[in-house]
Amino acid sequence: MQKKSNLILTLDAGGTNFVFSALKGGQLFGDRFTINADVHDIDLCVSSIISGFQKLIYSLPEKPDAISFAFPGPSDYKNGIIGDLPNLPAFRGGIPLGPILEENFGIPVFINNDGDLFALGESKEGFLPYINKLMEQAGNPKRYKNLIGVTLGTGFGVGITIDGRLLEGDNSIAAEGWLLRNKQFNYSSIEDSVSIRAIKRMYAEQISISPANSPEPKDIYEIAKGNKAGVQEAALETYLRFGEALGDAIAHILTLIDGVVVIGGGLSGAYSIFSRSMMDELNGYFTALNGIKYRRLIQHVHNIEQSFSVKEFTSSVQKEILVPNSERKIQYQEKKNTVIGLSRIGTNSAVAVGAYHFAQERLSK
Repeated sequence: MQKKSNLILTLDAGGTNFVFSALKGGQLFGDRFTINADVHDIDLCVSSIISGFQKLIYSLPEKPDAISFAFPGPSDYKNGIIGDLPNLPAFRGGIPLGPILEENFGIPVFINNDGDLFALGESKEGFLPYINKLMEQAGNPKRYKNLIGVTLGTGFGVGITIDGRLLEGDNSIAAEGWLLRNKQFNYSSIEDSVSIRAIKRMYAEQISISPANSPEPKDIYEIAKGNKAGVQEAALETYLRFGEALGDAIAHILTLIDGVVVIGGGLSGAYSIFSRSMMDELNGYFTALNGIKYRRLIQHVHNIEQSFSVKEFTSSVQKEILVPNSERKIQYQEKKNTVIGLSRIGTNSAVAVGAYHFAQERLSK
C-alpha cells in the first residue's frame, strides 16, 4: 500500500518573526507568509501563532493532517511544553503550546528542536541522499545511514539521525551539543568559541575594540576575504580559531556517532575559511604520555566541498580477502571514511522538511 502524503503545516519561530508554510510530499504546498512576533506577552504571542495557522489553513485547498514545527528549547517536546526561552521571554514557567494548538485546530501537533529537525531533513532529502548518490555514481557499493547535523549561528546546534530516525533521547534532550567542553577555554562550553557572539568577540579582542562595536560576522568574513575594509589578519585569525574549536567539538561527536556530518546556519557561509582549521582538527593527532602520536579519529574525514577530496572519498578501494580453506572471497574496506560538508537544500528548508517527515512518521504510527 502506498504511504499517504499528508499535508503538514509548519512554522519557523524566530525572535522577531513567525514564518508559516505548508508541505505535502516533502515539498512546499501553497505560499509561505510572515507575521510579526510579539514575544513579550504570552497571550499575544500564542494568539499570533494561532491566527497565523488559521490564515494558512484558509489559503489551502484541503484540510491539513497535522502541525509540525521547530521551537527553541529548553522544552518538553514530547508533550509540547515550551520552557524558559532567552529569545522568547513570554514563555516562562512552561507553556503547553502543543496542546493549545491541538485544542484550537483539532489535529495532532508536533514540536521539536530546530537542530534536530535540520538533521532529519538533511537525512531524508538533503546531504545524506546526496552523498549516497555520489557513491552510486562512482560505482562504490558503500552507503551511509547515519548523520550528524550542525547549525552555526546564535549558538551551536546539533541533531543526530541513526538509520534515518531522529535520536530524541529519554528526556527530549539528545544531541545538546552546545554543552560540549570548549577546547580553547576548558572551563566553558563550545558556544563561547562557536557562535555569532564568539566571532565578534575574537575579532574585537585582536584589534582592541569593544565587542559591542565589532562588525557582524558576515562583515568580518568579507574583511577576511579582502572585500571590505578592516584588519584582514585579525578577521582570518578569528575564523581559524572558530574552525579549530568547531573541529574539536565535531571530532568528539564523531567518536560516538559514526556518520556523515552536514553543516548549516548563517555562519556556514564562512566555510571556505574556517574549514581549513576544522579539517586539521578532525584529521589531527593525539600524543600519548609516552610521546607516541596516534590519530584522534579512527575514520578519515573528507571535505566534500573540495573536488579532489570528493574523488578520494568516493573511490575508496575495497580489498578482496580469501576465506581460508575455501574458495569464498569477501570484500574488506580497510580504511574507514566519512565526510563533512554544507547543506544541499538550505538550513530553513531542511528544518521544514525535517518537521514534515517527523510528523509523517508519527502519523503513520
